[in-house]
Amino acid sequence: MSSINTNLSADASSGKSMKFVTLVSMIAALGGLLFGFDTAVVSGAIGFMQDRFDLNEVEVGWAVSSLIIGCVVGAAFSGVLSDRLGRKKVLIAAAALFIIGSIGSAIPDTFSMYIIARMIGGLGIGITSTLCPLYNAEIAPAKYRGRLVALNQFATVTGIFLVYFVNSGIAGYGDDAWDIANAWRWMFGVGVVPGVIFFILLFLVPESPRWLIKQGKSEQALSVLLRIHGEEDAKQEVLDIKASFAEEKGSSLKEIFRPGIRLALIVGVVLAVLQQVTGINAVMYYAPEIFKSMGAGTDSSLVQTILIGLVNFLFTILAIWLIDKVGRKVLLLVGSSVMTICLAVIGIAFHTGHTTGSLVLVFILIYVAAFAVSLGPVVWVILSEIFPNRVRGRATAIASMALWIADYVVSQSFPPMLDSAGPAVTFWIFGAMSLITFLFTMRVVPETKGKSLEEIEASWSK
Repeated sequence: MSSINTNLSADASSGKSMKFVTLVSMIAALGGLLFGFDTAVVSGAIGFMQDRFDLNEVEVGWAVSSLIIGCVVGAAFSGVLSDRLGRKKVLIAAAALFIIGSIGSAIPDTFSMYIIARMIGGLGIGITSTLCPLYNAEIAPAKYRGRLVALNQFATVTGIFLVYFVNSGIAGYGDDAWDIANAWRWMFGVGVVPGVIFFILLFLVPESPRWLIKQGKSEQALSVLLRIHGEEDAKQEVLDIKASFAEEKGSSLKEIFRPGIRLALIVGVVLAVLQQVTGINAVMYYAPEIFKSMGAGTDSSLVQTILIGLVNFLFTILAIWLIDKVGRKVLLLVGSSVMTICLAVIGIAFHTGHTTGSLVLVFILIYVAAFAVSLGPVVWVILSEIFPNRVRGRATAIASMALWIADYVVSQSFPPMLDSAGPAVTFWIFGAMSLITFLFTMRVVPETKGKSLEEIEASWSK
């Protein structure tokens, strides 16, 4: 009877711990919702802005990609700032930047003012895209780390999905003249709501226990870990984390390029770049314009874009369920192979002129589904867990910065590529990148499922 009572007590304690960790992870993951909202909102606004400001093709690309310049800068400094000030404080500052950027994007009278506001918002997005999954990885138990970190991607696609409805509703509120004058302003301005919610809730979450230990605040870290694990496991984790920091041999920047850790950095940077150059954000940012080029009207193209958001949303849920069951590597291999096939078929359809039916839409949806169950969440999970404790902030920032630079290149070059090379060649290029992703994953990427962050760190040294 005593043994049964002990087990019941342990189960109850474990249940409370998971509720705490899940709640904290969900709050941190709201940064992903801001990420998804702000990167996708422009897809509905860009057509109206093009008429309002009389933009050419290059300026259309700049209207979309200016956010990403801020993201690159935000990601670049997120590691240094979070290592010095803590994950929590820097995330609060990022939420404030997002709110400022949303307001600024909604009120400009000139295209230049809009660009500045988008860059400010981009600073916040670059920081949250780096630190939210990192924070969740540092607070999650190894057994559930994949799905808890993937909550960030789930929030991202939720933001994308919601913004498609928001854009469609706002665009349908008035006539064409009202849309050109005001609709795009409301689309950007609505972003203030999730920004304020995220800002307020961040004050309720604890600081990362691994960052606290790095700052010599072991007692505070233990109090956080006790809410995640039992007393014995929490104390052991404090000792393991301390041991990983004790192995530091120099500055964290020099450490990044040591043998072993250098390989982790290469894996992280290459995966980050491949996530973008396979073309997902070209589809997300320009979906209505792609469907218009296939003969769809404005209303029809927005509805088809909502369908993309729904598929992205549903298959990200599937990824959260699978990631700790089948592992990161399997999902990457399956997803990248399906993406390769879909992009090849889409390219052929454009090359042969068979784009007026449902063929292209179907394969775009399958492509988005494959990305949502693989590269979308899995890359962010891997980036949050493959780097050693003592360099995690800066190494993750480097990989995240590489991701945003690749995103900028794709989003800025996509309209000119469509205009010059044509959609067939453009989608074939994305397909080639998906094939490279498959080969790189098969040969180089390790499986991290079920391992503690300290075990993953030790594996690089071996």
